Amino acid sequence: MTEWRLKDCCYSISDGDHLPPPKSSCGIPFITISNIDSTNHIDFENTLFVPIEYYNNLDSIRKPQVNDIIYSVVGSFGKPVLIKENRPFVFQRHIAILRPNNEIVDSRYLYYVMLSRDFYMQADSVALGAAQRTISLTSLRNMKVQLPDLDVQRRIAEVLSRYDALIENYQRQIKLLEEAAQRLYKEWFVDLRFPGHQSTPIINNLPQGWEKKSAKDFFTMSIGKTPPRAESSWFSTDDKDVPWVSISDMKDVMFVNTTNERLTQEACDHFNVKIVPEGTILLSFKLTVGRVSIADKPMCTNEAIAHFMRDGDNWREYTLMYLRNYHYDSLGNTSGISKAVNSTIIKNMPFVMPSNDILDSFSKMSSPYINQIRNLSTQIRNLSEARDRLLPKLMSAEIDV
Repeated sequence: MTEWRLKDCCYSISDGDHLPPPKSSCGIPFITISNIDSTNHIDFENTLFVPIEYYNNLDSIRKPQVNDIIYSVVGSFGKPVLIKENRPFVFQRHIAILRPNNEIVDSRYLYYVMLSRDFYMQADSVALGAAQRTISLTSLRNMKVQLPDLDVQRRIAEVLSRYDALIENYQRQIKLLEEAAQRLYKEWFVDLRFPGHQSTPIINNLPQGWEKKSAKDFFTMSIGKTPPRAESSWFSTDDKDVPWVSISDMKDVMFVNTTNERLTQEACDHFNVKIVPEGTILLSFKLTVGRVSIADKPMCTNEAIAHFMRDGDNWREYTLMYLRNYHYDSLGNTSGISKAVNSTIIKNMPFVMPSNDILDSFSKMSSPYINQIRNLSTQIRNLSEARDRLLPKLMSAEIDV
């Protein structure tokens, strides 16, 4: 086992073009950190584009190719993606690109190392800034990795890739279940073909028994909080501390069951950070407006996330889908710098609540989808944790490969 700096085991480590790229209605996909999904793949479905001529004029080290690794270095830093196909794309300067030297390091192995908690903590220790924490290219190039013999690297990567294959399969199943829940919601509450719709009178543009009020009239609502970063002891990565949800933790997940950071109980008590119960629905309303997830356990959140709670059990599935389908542009924008609405607007947002019997019926019909998504999400978390625990044991030869 030998310790290497990244710059010594890669042909190049660069980042995206520092000049704003020209935008186009079609052409080459332009990837930002928001296009990196929760399974460390690139989501090409919702990208901007740049002209082909712009891509052609880029330096070759900025043109991703198979076995390159891209790595987020600003804001939501620490997200690696292994490039597995020759699909042209460009990326913002907040993303670094590494071209591993395949005579020294196996690309898949390096990807798993960069995915590990130990590497994330190393990145966290060199990240600068408060609001937008940044890993400089110099710091990234000097970060260290432990490399066994190349044959051992390949065998380790092969073992770990089996976990990823299962995770990707479960993600596909989740997507199908989410689509089924969405179709049911649309049929009942967009097309208004809910059970008994034929005989239900419409009064003031709503089916009889339904209500339209402010969200705060239906829910117990609260907003998260962030302790001062200057006192780093408030933050933790220890499993015994309270999961602290940021908007990045809500990306592409219906159930939040893991977070990048935690808060100590002392921090929660000192700053009066509310710990919300399992089953609370979370809604982001700053920078990225409209991410909606369910807390899979007691958690707290940052100040960009609102919490929705209500007595009973029949409201959760409907509320989840209602918020996921809401048109947040209708709420306006209270920030001239970034997309955001404030907590007062969120608490007063219009909310349509169906009658209790319809809530009961929808919960009964949709809960099998939602519960299965939760089960699969738990399995994904367990597989990810098992994979990450296995890596150091394989690297140290505690487990033979």
